Amino acid sequence: MSEAVKIHPAVDGGVQQGQADFGGGTLTCRCGTDPVTVEIGAQVAHNHVCGCSKCWKPDGALFAQIAVVGRDKVRVTANEDKLQVVDTNATIQRHACKVCGVHMYGRIENREHAFHGLDFVHTELSPAKGWAAPEFAAFVSSIIEAGFPPSRMGEVRGRLNELGLPPYDALSPALMDAMAAHVARQRGLLKD
Repeated sequence: MSEAVKIHPAVDGGVQQGQADFGGGTLTCRCGTDPVTVEIGAQVAHNHVCGCSKCWKPDGALFAQIAVVGRDKVRVTANEDKLQVVDTNATIQRHACKVCGVHMYGRIENREHAFHGLDFVHTELSPAKGWAAPEFAAFVSSIIEAGFPPSRMGEVRGRLNELGLPPYDALSPALMDAMAAHVARQRGLLKD
């Protein structure tokens, strides 16, 4: 039953493990000519599949695949003039190609946000092998907002578990803890 559920092309055939010494690669939008390229100068962290309705997903995928990397490790190397922010009111400023629509990176500009300094990237846009493997599934119930039948959510969660991607309806517990700790530090309740 769960074999029919397609999560994302990068994980549908099984999750590929990354390489500890991997140093990054180049992301390329889907334009046939003059593509936007973004150099990622480090290994990514917290790679996951995401069901939220704001993330870019390849055709036919229920989930996006997103990871984070230090903002200082992200550099647009070609055709930056083709990029535009999808939603200027969103917490994550997703920079997408105006022509093909692919999200190249997402940036949080709010210095008070727990994830300020990290950029969100789609490693599937790189031909390089060795990117950190996806670890979990976030915002799983959000695929319903995009029209997925609620009656089939058991299949989706089952498939995610088969792939070794624990499903959450928020971020992973470690990331939720990091966000809560950030708020507590801002309020002076934690000093660590």
